[in-house]
Amino acid sequence: MNKIVIAALIMALSSYAATLTGKISDSACGASHAKMMAEHKDLKTDRDCTVACVKSGSKYVLVSDGKVYMIDNQNLPDLEQRAGQTVEVTGDLKGDTIVVSKISAASKKK
Repeated sequence: MNKIVIAALIMALSSYAATLTGKISDSACGASHAKMMAEHKDLKTDRDCTVACVKSGSKYVLVSDGKVYMIDNQNLPDLEQRAGQTVEVTGDLKGDTIVVSKISAASKKK
């Protein structure tokens, strides 16, 4: 095989459609808002903290099973609406970054 075909195969395999369940958070806090909320008594919930951190320059992330995934398309209106909530995110996953195509409330486990 030539180098172009090999490179194309690697690119195709490194990005795939995925659905992840997790919490919308921010890149400053990641999986835990405890430290930030302890320092800023006006932040009462994960949502309050996430929104405040994003307004201060952090990026939205998805925390799923303890892993933090960067959200590539930060301009989605659902991100602020669902900040601090557990959601189901569908999109193209490449490494630890996801390009989100859909965000919905997490389905309830039976």
